[in-house]
Amino acid sequence: MIYLVHHGAAASPDVDPQRPLTEAGRAGVERVALAAAAGGATPEAIWHSGKLRARQTGEVFRHACNPLALFTMVRGLQPNDLPDVLADRVTGETRDLMLVGHLPHIARLFNRLVGGNTDEPLDFPSHGVVALEQDPNESGGVWHEVWRVG
Repeated sequence: MIYLVHHGAAASPDVDPQRPLTEAGRAGVERVALAAAAGGATPEAIWHSGKLRARQTGEVFRHACNPLALFTMVRGLQPNDLPDVLADRVTGETRDLMLVGHLPHIARLFNRLVGGNTDEPLDFPSHGVVALEQDPNESGGVWHEVWRVG
């Protein structure tokens, strides 16, 4: 299972250039993380972009879903990164993974994994999470949405 997460609402760069989660953003992430945990999300590893708002979002999900999950920054989750590198990387993974990133990248990655065109309009929940499961009968790493919160 792969869980794709868009970070919570963050401070404006005019307020804080590091863009931490706002109080409302943290509360929203906590709500979504608890719903994900209730939906069975127990990632073995949580990958985040390294930006403060993504790291904070990942920490909330780690606390709610699996405090023992490996927690690390990985390349390829920045807002304007191309989705193909991570799409190929997660296709070979046997662990349940959670990827915490940014729009438009996380939406493009979602679209790429479910077999869509990454240039089309994307349907990804802002500050939400989507759970995907790989179809063992499909070649080329096609994934299917199982549930979403957001």
